[in-house]
Amino acid sequence: MTLHAASRDALGFAETRLDEVLGDAGTNPSAVGEELLSVVELLTKEVGLRRSVGDGSSDPEARKRLVRSLLQGKVSEPALGVLDTAVGSRWSSPRELLDGLETVARKALLVSADKAGKLATVEAELFQLARIVEREPELERVLADRVRPASERRSLLRGLLGEKVDAVTLVLAEQVVARPRGRGVAVGIDALVEQAAAYRSKSVAYVKSATGLTEGQRDQLATRLEQIYGRRLALHVEVDDKVGAGLVIRVGDEVIDGSVAGRIEALRRQLAS
Repeated sequence: MTLHAASRDALGFAETRLDEVLGDAGTNPSAVGEELLSVVELLTKEVGLRRSVGDGSSDPEARKRLVRSLLQGKVSEPALGVLDTAVGSRWSSPRELLDGLETVARKALLVSADKAGKLATVEAELFQLARIVEREPELERVLADRVRPASERRSLLRGLLGEKVDAVTLVLAEQVVARPRGRGVAVGIDALVEQAAAYRSKSVAYVKSATGLTEGQRDQLATRLEQIYGRRLALHVEVDDKVGAGLVIRVGDEVIDGSVAGRIEALRRQLAS
């Protein structure tokens, strides 16, 4: 997600307000997250409404009144409090308001998972789901097919996952499928993995290995990578027999390819040049 300067500030205000409302006793983070996602869905469908509430040149108080007139009694007061801050701020475009609200909603769901002691589980499940979608191009195509109704795509995902994953994992993944971006569903789910890691103040290291790594090997690799990159990393390992010996590691846009397959491909490129 790319936001311009004004939208980055607006997102910061909305996230701060979210933290405040979730700090109140009795507030259910999961419910707030799902309510905010329902508003994202509404604004996705209603282009005119999205433009009205995302128009930074209009009166902020008028935008707040419009949202409350439509949603009062339909979503909780904590969710309305976040929406007040979001629509009362100046975003660079209505589309960036939508992206920002989605980010805030996802954070609320991650807070819910964290409070339940399941954040690491949700993060791992999202990583595995992204790998499944990545390995199945036809599944990726169907889940990203905007011609199909979002409800149909969501049903397909629920049928695939059933009760095999945490409820938060399912809600987050369904949102990616309901509102796919240009880069694809697998990439969208990986963005959730990164948001979950960022919530724990970590970046993500994607690792491919021909065989599974022991816990000791994972710890040693994580320690070494953190020394290299100078920051805390969440290690996610995919077993891929195409790698051969060694590892392929991606952190951000940087790839460290120490695999046999990578060395062979590098040699082929050298011979072809």
